[in-house]
Order: sequence, then structure tokens, then C-alpha cells
Amino acid sequence: MSAAADVLQQVQVQQAPAPHPYRAPAPARLALLGTGTVGSAVLARLQSWQGAPLGERLALVHVANSRRALAAADGLAPERAASLLAEAPQASSLDAVAAALGEVGSRVVIDATASTAVAEHHAQWLAQGIHVVTACKIGQGTSLARWRAIRAACAAGASGYGDSATVGAGLPLLRSLRELQAGGDRIRAIAGVLSGSLAWLFNHYDGMRPFSSLVRQARDAGYTEPDPRDDLSGEDVRRKLLILARASGVALDADEVAVASLVPPELAILSRDGVDAALPALDLPLRERYAQAYKNGERLRFIARLENGTARVGLESLPADHPLAGGAGTDNKVAIWSDRYREQPLVIQGPGAGAEVTAAGLLDDVLRLVR
Repeated sequence: MSAAADVLQQVQVQQAPAPHPYRAPAPARLALLGTGTVGSAVLARLQSWQGAPLGERLALVHVANSRRALAAADGLAPERAASLLAEAPQASSLDAVAAALGEVGSRVVIDATASTAVAEHHAQWLAQGIHVVTACKIGQGTSLARWRAIRAACAAGASGYGDSATVGAGLPLLRSLRELQAGGDRIRAIAGVLSGSLAWLFNHYDGMRPFSSLVRQARDAGYTEPDPRDDLSGEDVRRKLLILARASGVALDADEVAVASLVPPELAILSRDGVDAALPALDLPLRERYAQAYKNGERLRFIARLENGTARVGLESLPADHPLAGGAGTDNKVAIWSDRYREQPLVIQGPGAGAEVTAAGLLDDVLRLVR
């Protein structure tokens, strides 16, 4: 190399800009609405991430229940949030959530409630560019107009709607349906056990013990709602089937799902206080259904079905070797038939209820949206 070239190279090296030091992105700002069983599990999971890489990606800045709210621009310690909230002077207000999250950076509302009022705010937050992650089925599992408003708000705000925990408590059901279609597949039919409480009841019912006593046991163990008619009516399953149907490209309205409730009319009309004494009204119809299924070598399962654009929910008698006849405990089990899985369905099975798995599903969606 010539002397002139050597000098030129040294000048170029000296003039080269210094590399910028790496800056980690600012953590996503979270607002948690609801501090009940699921919300408390979300806080516990966030606390377990403190001091770890996952924890550095998220900052909890707002926590609220139906009565009080707590906000801190510099972040809240998850392990102290519930106790501080109990003493917070600020009344809960859904209109204050967006302000608490600020106007820049990744912002996420985690809806751990079962509130219609909260669900009605989902589209508003999404249109402001705030991601929404929820376990509540009211947003996407009720009116078709609300479902469409959520989709439109996502597009308008370039935001995401995390709904994995609305069906199957975070099992990869909705994700699988969407990824199959993104790969050019077409969903032909869906059938599944979508209620953990009803799964438990029919996994344990043997036709010998009164069904009403099994319902009481499930209620006392927390498997059903305090009023077990909420589970036995099939309403919760109907909402879940609507969410799955809409994710599969079948835009059904709420009244287009036929539901065969297990609750007889004489039990349906009672006040909540009178339900327990009247539960034996379930026993004879269920014993007769079980006896007929047993005679045919079949098993009773409460099934949600979508096929040829029609949807129905109700008790079915399935052959023992049917993909949905097995299972244990409160497991959800869903079979998906598509062009790819035409003869033998894709079957997804796992815990369909529980605060811990639901909280994990919520935070999985949060991490995916802010990645």
C-alpha cells in the first residue's frame, strides 16, 4: 500500500461515526382491569417475572376493580398492587384508563372482568391504538355488530385484540384456526367440549348417583358458577362457539346458535335462592338420557357444533371411540375438520378452566402484541 493510501485509510477510520449504544425499547405499559381470581393470577405471574427479561418488557401502571383504581406513571409493584388498591382513594372509571396509559409507546388493557361495561369500551381503546387482551367473551361472543366494531377498531388504530383466553383458557384453539386459514386451509367443521364445568359433570356421571348431587359437588368445588344454571343453560358454550365460528369465517349472529339447555322450565323460573332445593328436577331426564346412551355403548357429552354454516349446542350421545368421547376432569377437547384434516380431525385438548392457565393465556397475548 502506498503512503498516500495509508494516510487516507487512517483519516477514514478516524472519521467513521461511533456506533450508537444499544437501547432496550421502553417497556409496554399495562392497565389491569379486574382483581378477582384471574386478575390476581395475572398479578402473581407478573410478580414472578420481576428481575427477569420478561418483566423488563412490561410495566404495570394502572390497576382497577369495579370500585377503586390505582395508577402510577413510574409503575406499580405487582405484589403490592392489590393491597394498595384496597386503600386507593380514586374511584374506578373506565374513562381514566387511556389517560393512565399515556399517548406513546406500546399500551395494553388487560380485561380480567366479566363486565359488559368494560367490553363496550374495547373498541374505543383499540381505535386509540391501545391493544386489548381479554378473557371476557362478551366482546366477541355476543352481538355480531360488537364483533365487527372490534375488528374495525383494530384496523383504525393499528392495534391488536388478544382473545386466546376467551375459549379454552388459552389453549391454542383460535390461533390454530387462524394459522390454518392463513396457510390457505378452509375450516369445514368444528365440534367440541367447551365447558370445563360440564366436562367435569359428564366425565363423572355414571347414572347411579343423582345428577343433582353431582351438580352441588361441582358448585361447591368451584367448577360451576355460584348459580349452576349459568353453566347448565349452555349460554357460556354458545358464546364460545360464536367466537370460534366467527374466527373460522362464519359470521353468525347470536340468535343463530340453537341451544338445548339442560335446565327444565320449572327450574329456570326460580329465583337464585330457590335453585338448590329444586335441583332434583334434573335427575330423571338425565338418568333416562344416560340409560339410553349406556344401552348403545355410548357416552354423554355436552357438545358445541359448527357445520355447513349452522351452529348448535347441547347434550349428545357419542360412540365410545368418537374423538370427543374421552377426556378427564375439566379438560376442553375440540376437533377441527378442514381441507387439510378432512378424514381425521385435528384434536386439541387441555385444561379449559382455571385462573393460572387463563392468566398465562392473557399474558401470552400481551407479549405477542408488544413484541
